[in-house]
Amino acid sequence: MPFVHKDAAGNILAVYTDAVEGAQEVASDDPALVAFIHKNIPAADRGDDWMESDLALARVIEDLIEVLIDKKLIMFTDFPAGAQRKLLDRRGLRKEFDLVEDLFGDGGDDFNVSEADEDSLL
Repeated sequence: MPFVHKDAAGNILAVYTDAVEGAQEVASDDPALVAFIHKNIPAADRGDDWMESDLALARVIEDLIEVLIDKKLIMFTDFPAGAQRKLLDRRGLRKEFDLVEDLFGDGGDDFNVSEADEDSLL
């Protein structure tokens, strides 16, 4: 839990990772603490953008590896054992996701329910 120093109005002046004299402990999701961090560390707001970008790039690299293997430009066995396990795990997860997506569609399916049918559903 973080520790903070506050002014007389209750505004956070400083944040500490360890207990220091005069500081009080607050929850890490305390709204005042979150506001203080975003005000004083603007890069904290960009963290989600970086995470999304990294995840998207990981997907691209994963697809690139599949293409290289399919074209026999690189062999699966060329990768270290740990990398092979990770690639196999990801391949399995993607297949499961694709199966669920096939079962439930992409959410864009349009079907009309007449008022009579709607009453029978209730």
